[in-house]
Amino acid sequence: MTTETIENFLKSDDWMQDAAGPRYVRLRKRIEESIETGLLGESAPLPAEREIANLTGLSRVTVRRAMQDLVDRGIIVQRQGSGSFVADGTPKVEQSLSRLTSFTEDMTRRGLNSSSEWLERGVHTPSPEEVMALALSSGEAVARISRLRRANDRPMAIERASLPIDILPKPQLVESSLYEVLGRDGNRPVRALQRISAVNLESEDSELLGVEPGAAGLRIVRTSYLANRRVVEFTRSIYRGDAYDFVAELRLANS
Repeated sequence: MTTETIENFLKSDDWMQDAAGPRYVRLRKRIEESIETGLLGESAPLPAEREIANLTGLSRVTVRRAMQDLVDRGIIVQRQGSGSFVADGTPKVEQSLSRLTSFTEDMTRRGLNSSSEWLERGVHTPSPEEVMALALSSGEAVARISRLRRANDRPMAIERASLPIDILPKPQLVESSLYEVLGRDGNRPVRALQRISAVNLESEDSELLGVEPGAAGLRIVRTSYLANRRVVEFTRSIYRGDAYDFVAELRLANS
């Protein structure tokens, strides 16, 4: 694909007259067509909004609305200071903050294939942070499992989980879903507290997630509990900022 090819494809001619609907919808469909036919491949750059307006004869407001529509649909991504690009195929996931589920369960519910790359899996001496979070006694060991989580072969998140050794004595038994293993032993958590913060990804994490260093990400620290209020899991996760929307339902408190 050359710049001249995509410019010719966007130039206003028969496609603008033949297409039905508002002008921003016609432009959106034209760009979608260029992607579906392979004229624009994954991660390919799009012309700037001003250039698209000049090529099509549309106003900047109309072009901007079409582009925002494409962003909302996950078809293109916009990078500050770099422009607009065709999405690389990474699934866009809307994650509820009101349900305690595993990554595997989340992806299965959405019809996505989940997979993992193990980064760490074993029994270790706990760090001071793990001792505090898991309320461990002196001399207790901790089970750690760290992995890169993928959906449809696209890297989505890095999960680093720590558990008391009596809850997960053999971390190697975890092959896909941690909660499935915990559930078999009656140790699946029933509630959790999560803290979410925005971060710029450091080089090690960005390389694993397949994005540029400094890209936007989400850091989630989760502490999970059994029904008897015992802490069963302490997980620190890094999520791709362009792949996740976290959603919470809010209700008016009774006055």
